[in-house]
Amino acid sequence: MSASILVLGYGNPSRGDDAVGPLLIDYLSRLALSDTELLTDFQLQVEHVLDLENRSLVLFIDAAVSQQAAIRLLPVIPDPGFSISTHALTPQQLLGAYLKLSPKLPPACFLLAIKAAQFELGEDLSAEMRRHYQQACQFLHQMLDNPCPDYWQSLTTS
Repeated sequence: MSASILVLGYGNPSRGDDAVGPLLIDYLSRLALSDTELLTDFQLQVEHVLDLENRSLVLFIDAAVSQQAAIRLLPVIPDPGFSISTHALTPQQLLGAYLKLSPKLPPACFLLAIKAAQFELGEDLSAEMRRHYQQACQFLHQMLDNPCPDYWQSLTTS
């Protein structure tokens, strides 16, 4: 039986600030989290639909370039614009794929977007991202201390 909460951090650890998703999963792996499964990948793919099954809550973590805030929690609204030939998916497209492929109701899904600036191959996290990473760690504690969809929704900044 799978854990009821899934936290999926994605990004390329070799591309500067894009590493923040996997780095936050690594951070969370050192905590004693109950009923929570942690996954990391370079990008979201249609196969991740299977990871959403039988969950009550899903949190995606990714670097974001088009936002002003250091961190933002956003609800994931399904986007049906998914193609079976799609190489990489957004959380919205993945949830849309779930709705097309699964007879079950989808879990409540959220995206923790962390403001990023540099994505050069071989670069480390930027100084700005190091600060955002620390803020995200604190925010994740707050979220995971109260794993309830309504509470997480109250934290969103859509």
